[in-house]
Amino acid sequence: MAETQLVEAARRGDLSAFNRLVLVYQDMAYSVAYRILGDPDAAADATQEAFIAAYRKLHQFRGEQFKPWLMRIVTNACYDELRRQRRRPAMSLEDFHETQSAEEPALHSQTEHPEQYVQRSELNAAIQDCLNGLPDDQRVVTVLSDIEGYSYQDIASMTGWPVGTVKSRLSRARGRLRDCLRAVRELLPAEYRLQTEQARQTGETEQAL
Repeated sequence: MAETQLVEAARRGDLSAFNRLVLVYQDMAYSVAYRILGDPDAAADATQEAFIAAYRKLHQFRGEQFKPWLMRIVTNACYDELRRQRRRPAMSLEDFHETQSAEEPALHSQTEHPEQYVQRSELNAAIQDCLNGLPDDQRVVTVLSDIEGYSYQDIASMTGWPVGTVKSRLSRARGRLRDCLRAVRELLPAEYRLQTEQARQTGETEQAL
């Protein structure tokens, strides 16, 4: 059954059709939530809440593309979780890494050398730490644009922000991420280390001028 047919069936109350949509999008939704929230348990909770909310709001679906519509709900669920986190005592960085290491999705390729896997895991952790250091709005646009590959227009639709706002927040986020990742240049692949060094030198030259 095509996705449009599944959506229509789900709108008519067919729970099995909606469950098939969940199977299609659950990994993607969790990936977005995990990158925004930086915590596997919080991401799982936000993903579950998003799918519950999506099922309840299916009557509001008006024939637009289902994926951006769903990811807008996932993004809103992440914002709700971030607000809840602010009302809770902060987790220590050490506790965060222990939880993250124990529960984050395993991405180990069978053909990947163990040393390469360790290096990639360290790089992923460094990138996530840098993402966690961004303001919420900048983190959201970075995840949706640079990790998930959504267009500016899709992100504007998901967040409710004008396209110009999306672009400006993404530009600021990229600058902050670049500065953050300079501290872990040794974890970056050689071509990215070169790009980072060139960007730094260009910035110093512009300041001198």
